[in-house]
Amino acid sequence: MSSYALTCESTADYPRSFFLERNIPYVMFHYEIDGVTHDDDLYESVTPEEFFGALKAGSTSKTSQVSVGEYTEFWKPMLEAGQDILHLTLSSGISGTYNSAVIAAQNLAAAYPERTIRVIDSLAASAGYGLLMDYVADLRDQGATLEEAAAWTEEHKLNLNHWFFVSDLDCLKRGGRVSSTSALIATALKICPVMNVDYQGKLIPREKIRTKKKAITELVARMMDHVQDGAAYTGKCAISQSNCREDAEEVARLIGKQIPALKDKIVINNIGTVIGSHTGPGTVALFFMGDKRVD
Repeated sequence: MSSYALTCESTADYPRSFFLERNIPYVMFHYEIDGVTHDDDLYESVTPEEFFGALKAGSTSKTSQVSVGEYTEFWKPMLEAGQDILHLTLSSGISGTYNSAVIAAQNLAAAYPERTIRVIDSLAASAGYGLLMDYVADLRDQGATLEEAAAWTEEHKLNLNHWFFVSDLDCLKRGGRVSSTSALIATALKICPVMNVDYQGKLIPREKIRTKKKAITELVARMMDHVQDGAAYTGKCAISQSNCREDAEEVARLIGKQIPALKDKIVINNIGTVIGSHTGPGTVALFFMGDKRVD
């Protein structure tokens, strides 16, 4: 067993089996739908179809981050077992959870002065965050120390590219992220906004693409513009999707034609209940290692 625990949050949007197999404990965010609060338990208590079906039918989902107390209770057993902790949080550009994690780590440092708790802002989200965890877990399993793994993460986290499109703007409208008028016009014109995550970990609109088919092509084009080593890329690649798996599979198929090493090897995951509360159904997100994010 490693001398340190590698931990994260449920918003990394990989399946529960991945975290169990890679020995990555996670702490859960929460969401409230139709007045009832639930844990973001990686679809243990609800299916993606049920969750996104409810949003499509008009339900509103509100989300809440991990509290200082929840971090404290999450980490205590590891510290008491003699383990140090390396924790990566959801991007501070879209959540305040990094600050809560830092406060909890500072509080625990007084009670466990012999232990180390290192908190890193991943500047990543959804399966991009999960993909980063996969890379760091590889380092840990290869014998990297906590400080070595932390240094690699800080050096390379901005190389984790995030590109995605949204084809259903209802949740963005209900959440106040787009106006009713903009949503109505975009829907009428079949516009799918293409967005990415910038160097501050914030979601940034980049282009308005007409039709989902063209948005799918645009994601692949953006990858080819930015991916490490171009068509010779042999790194990891993941896609997350919200109740539109066929669209995600088409993105994967087109990438496989451009990058032979990735054919039939791209991981496709469900967007989780927390990230999905904001994107709604009809979102496809693509993640890979490439150019460092600088804007």
